[in-house]
Amino acid sequence: MSSVGIAVVGFGWMGRVHAQAYARVRHHYPAAPRPVLIAVADDVPGRAVEALAQFGFTTATDDWRTLLDDPRVDAVSITAPNFLHREMGAAFAAAGKHIWIEKPVGLSADDARAIVGDVQVSVGFNYRNAPAVEKARALLAAGEIGDVTHARFRFFSDYAAHPEGALSWRFERARGGNGVLGDLGSHAVDLVRHLLGEIDRLVTDTAIFVPQRPRPSGVTAGHQRGAGPAGPVENEDYLGSLLRMASGARVVLEASRVAVGEQNSYGFEIHGTRGALFWDFRRMGELGIGAGGSYQDEPVRTVFVGPHDGEFGVFQPGAGIPMGYDDLKVIEAYRFLCSAADGVPRGATLTDAIRSAEALDAMSRSAETGGWVTLP
Repeated sequence: MSSVGIAVVGFGWMGRVHAQAYARVRHHYPAAPRPVLIAVADDVPGRAVEALAQFGFTTATDDWRTLLDDPRVDAVSITAPNFLHREMGAAFAAAGKHIWIEKPVGLSADDARAIVGDVQVSVGFNYRNAPAVEKARALLAAGEIGDVTHARFRFFSDYAAHPEGALSWRFERARGGNGVLGDLGSHAVDLVRHLLGEIDRLVTDTAIFVPQRPRPSGVTAGHQRGAGPAGPVENEDYLGSLLRMASGARVVLEASRVAVGEQNSYGFEIHGTRGALFWDFRRMGELGIGAGGSYQDEPVRTVFVGPHDGEFGVFQPGAGIPMGYDDLKVIEAYRFLCSAADGVPRGATLTDAIRSAEALDAMSRSAETGGWVTLP
């Protein structure tokens, strides 16, 4: 296909990010299939119509099901809340529509497995697209730090730290699933797998630190304050997990949505027999490398990624010029459009989502039993 008809289902913040990414794709990838914004669906009154006017969609609807048989739609971005992923994903896959779906793809591994069809499915694990992460992956594959011995992955945020934050769907078990596990933990697990391979066994502890929140007074958007009576928080604020990798490496993985003083503090420290790698999302274009062969007292140098690292070169001409979060979604959009056009999977796929969800399900079981759980 030289062009791909696009529908976006769910137009909160992430739906907007997807629409913006489609608009920018051919600025950075001139040979990419051309995305044509056909339809936007959202059941919040007025939201779809506003998106139509701002982004140039042809059709706005409050019922996503009307798009299943729309011959103009070749592919769909599913950016609705987690509890809708299974129904929407399965329906669009059965209708033959290619899917770009946000993580964690439902509430469990079974939800992700339910998306079955002869279509391409790309998943929004955007942090693996950072050029510094791709550089780290290349260095690991080349053995630059030797065999990985142990690592630490952290995903800390304060978006739910305020005790008056509204009790939105994110805090309900039936609609938000396993809380911070699916929200930030899924990203962390994907980065672990992307860089270090498969997880063999794990043991996990979880906690709810803000047990009650005020109910929202209306439709919630983002992380706003509540004004209604208090209700219980049903899913996890924090997870801490020890992972044993198939390679034999050990990993500490932590995620928190209530970490006061931490704003999007995502990153990793990876240690090997001959060196180490360090990355912080907030300094996305920098990678710390300690790999000089000194072992003891090894200095760590910070390098700026450049045009030959990952997809950096299609955004900036020289090292040290920052990229941003939205650029990572442009990379995803490009890979998704190419996959939809030629049938070749690129980037994070449904298989990655299933493997991540299996790890998250295992973490939940471990937290319940207090014991180690072996992954499939």
